[in-house]
Amino acid sequence: MEEIKRSDGRKNDELRKIEFTRHYTKYAEGSVLVKSGETLIICNASVENKVPHFLRGENQGWVTAEYSLLPRSTNQRVVREIAKGRPSGRTQEIQRLIGRALRSVVDLGLLGENTIWVDCDVIQADGGTRTAALSGAFVALVDAVNYMLDKNMIKKSPLKSFLAATSVGIVDGEKLLDLSFSEDSRAQVDLNLVMTDQEEVVEIQGTAEGEPFSLDDLEQMMFLAQLGIQEIIERQKESIGELTGLVGSESG
Repeated sequence: MEEIKRSDGRKNDELRKIEFTRHYTKYAEGSVLVKSGETLIICNASVENKVPHFLRGENQGWVTAEYSLLPRSTNQRVVREIAKGRPSGRTQEIQRLIGRALRSVVDLGLLGENTIWVDCDVIQADGGTRTAALSGAFVALVDAVNYMLDKNMIKKSPLKSFLAATSVGIVDGEKLLDLSFSEDSRAQVDLNLVMTDQEEVVEIQGTAEGEPFSLDDLEQMMFLAQLGIQEIIERQKESIGELTGLVGSESG
């Protein structure tokens, strides 16, 4: 079967160009601008010398995340959620996803009683915001951990492995990697995959928007997403350079 023509000319198994620009803002201990195609997200990691009340006295830390679409990040103005009085269900789902995914690759016992907050603000959305935010959040987290080591807040890096995410879907009968908004909005199946550099699955979110999909379809989409994640992790490693030694077995 011929590949469909994608609006940006990519092949079915081709990621959008993804870039991580570190130290993007002045004050955060870790700050990254992630650019994935036309999607732009600022990920700021902030270090606090305290933990939530349920962890006090437990001698372990915490990693959590917040996520937001800024008002004109989409083709129509998004109302600030503070004006509504509470975050939307979608926002809560995404920030919980990012938080628990980051915690899956952090040894919280090595953080001491410190918290790392990662704030992901979408300044331009063209699909894949949750996956790009998560991939950028990890890079910001690495810089925050490096700050904590430099300040002797911790003795050893708590980062167990690299972490990244991407989307894949079935559009017009074809399996496509890294969906843009125009593709996502007409996809028959939409799937997000979060994985480590050890090829360990952290989370799978998959939905049939119309007809159910087969296990064979799922296997093919997972394989496609895995290849994309491997490439994203390579871009992460290029971005952090010498700090790759803070992640995984090398960090010991």
